[in-house]
Amino acid sequence: MPTSGGLYYAAAVLAPPGWGPLAAWVTGWSNYLVQVTAAPSVDYGMASMMLAAASIQIPTYVPQNYQVFLLTAFLMVLQSFISSMPTKWIAKFNSVGSTFNIIVLVVVLILIPAASNREEQGLPKFTPSSEVWGNFFEGTDFPNGLALLMSFVAVIWTMSGYDAPFHLSEECSNANIASPRAIVLTSSVGGLMGWFLQLVVAYTIVDIEAALDSELGQPYAAYLLQILPPNTTLAILALTIICAFSMGQGCMVAASRVTFAYSRDDCFGPLSRITKQVNRHTRTPVNAVWFNTVIGIAMTVLIFGGELAAGALFSIGAVAAFVAFTIPIFIRVFLVGNRFRPGPWNLGRWSMPIGSAACAFVFLMVPILMLPSLTGSNL
Repeated sequence: MPTSGGLYYAAAVLAPPGWGPLAAWVTGWSNYLVQVTAAPSVDYGMASMMLAAASIQIPTYVPQNYQVFLLTAFLMVLQSFISSMPTKWIAKFNSVGSTFNIIVLVVVLILIPAASNREEQGLPKFTPSSEVWGNFFEGTDFPNGLALLMSFVAVIWTMSGYDAPFHLSEECSNANIASPRAIVLTSSVGGLMGWFLQLVVAYTIVDIEAALDSELGQPYAAYLLQILPPNTTLAILALTIICAFSMGQGCMVAASRVTFAYSRDDCFGPLSRITKQVNRHTRTPVNAVWFNTVIGIAMTVLIFGGELAAGALFSIGAVAAFVAFTIPIFIRVFLVGNRFRPGPWNLGRWSMPIGSAACAFVFLMVPILMLPSLTGSNL
């Protein structure tokens, strides 16, 4: 099913007779929510990181909300120009960006433990395993077990873009093989490498609360400063910022293809006439790119509402991603039966067990992700 619509088209085709429109509607708008919030979320984090780097160089400088907003908007505009280029140019940019991301992650995984100055601070080289695995940091007002599950929001948010190959399948050759293979490789490699990075952070961080409350406004930058010299911290931040830009641009491309596909079905009403147009020079949906950019910049106004309001961008994307990804899987596992015809590249006998586990996990997690981190009078 090579189509820019991706998940909502799959839900419509797989659904039992008569249920296709409802399945497509719920899946489509859930997927659009995650797509349209993805680039603003990434760019908000990137902008915070860039301003944190400036704070490290100029200790008297404290980033302001309006500066974060303006920089986030500028980054989105820059990525929109790239996403409006011809498909071959975008493919080359994304290829270089993906390769660079993997190389940087490996470098950072090695560099942080190697350059750590924990021992100079009178601390062991690594935090003892008994503390890493046996202690809970009370970052919410909920019980530890529930708080542990709530922490998955960060993982879900960062892992929410692996359906991008589906949305770009109309623009690639051999889509029946290339798209599913890219989805599996992206999620598995990204998940494994991300887990290693989480372990490195857990075994080297000095003070979690200090990192979260730092005036830098960027916990990752504050964490690096706890264990690394300033110049090394700036080097890692610079590499991370480049990776984040590539990720944000990839999110922008995927979102534009989703908007383009929905516009072809007139999902945006009168605006569909504009957003479904393909630019005659670049042969890409340029109008859809800039439509999402305007919406994304408007959403980043939440920055002025404080951390809780800005965090809503992440939560909305995480919950919407779960719903959108799981509906086609649920239909495939429990409703399709013998009507399903596997493509040339599939999970084989592992398809049903993995699909069942995914559905069970989502049913558990969606209500939990709706919970605020604070309760009672602390809200």
